[in-house]
Amino acid sequence: MSSSKKKSTTKYEPQGSTAIIREFVHRLDKEFKIQDPDEKSRKILSVLKDRHKEAIVEATLLKYYNAEELKPYQAELIKMQSHIERTGKKMIILFDGRDASGKGGTIRRVSRYMNEKRYRVEALGKPNEIQKTELHMKRYIERFPHAGEIVMFDRSWYNRAMVEPVMGFCTPDQYRRFLRKVTSYEENFILDAGQTVLLKLYFSVTKEEQANRFERRKNDPLRQWKLSEVDLQAQDLWDEFTEKKRILLQRTHTESSKWWIVRSDDKHMARRETMKLILNSIKYRGRSRSLNFDINPEIVISGSRELQIMKKQKKQFGAPLS
Repeated sequence: MSSSKKKSTTKYEPQGSTAIIREFVHRLDKEFKIQDPDEKSRKILSVLKDRHKEAIVEATLLKYYNAEELKPYQAELIKMQSHIERTGKKMIILFDGRDASGKGGTIRRVSRYMNEKRYRVEALGKPNEIQKTELHMKRYIERFPHAGEIVMFDRSWYNRAMVEPVMGFCTPDQYRRFLRKVTSYEENFILDAGQTVLLKLYFSVTKEEQANRFERRKNDPLRQWKLSEVDLQAQDLWDEFTEKKRILLQRTHTESSKWWIVRSDDKHMARRETMKLILNSIKYRGRSRSLNFDINPEIVISGSRELQIMKKQKKQFGAPLS
């Protein structure tokens, strides 16, 4: 990418190009709403200052460029999905990580052009009273893919290793028991037959960027529904969540069931690199020979490498930073 494009990404992408355009539209006089489209366009152009026009054009071009850059990978995802259906394989993708780290937006881009009959997105709510008495994994196992299907979990059974112990939604004993048994569950329920691909993704956002995204949610009526009880406490409990992340990686990153950390301050880069990760996880017929499938090491790193970084940060600063 050229230096000018890099500059644009740094300047506009953290706020979001759609948000920039919406902000300018909201500034326009309300009387424009009663004008016909042509007259409205002329009036808008007459009141917009040159710097506003430049910002809108740049934000719109960036939004278009990013969408176009994803399309070849989205086309590859369709090929991969067809291969999974044809061979009867199954794929489970876990989207876990910090609040406001871009999990939902990435899932939407990954699944946008897929065959809706051959994939599902599962976002399980709180367990009911009966489910609380059952094996923690049971309600997730019931949502596992059939042959030829992909299931994406928007938060997974690993809630018990992150959100639940921090927020007091499970007991310390339940937390410890989960950590002891979860990798064996994965080997027995998922990996044993060799027909299922399990991809575990942890979306990691900086504390500053998380705060920015929470602020936008508070002020945007289209995003306010995203604010949850956990979101409202995430900043205050940052260190507690960081420690649970460290333990998660230490105990559940294994050779057969690896974690991949996705740095998601830049949403577009996180989405693109996630698609590459998914596409690299399985061999499929018709894979493009011209498309770049190499993972950007500044965006995606292994769980073991993240552990090393966290240990180094703890030694240098007294606590991990991410």
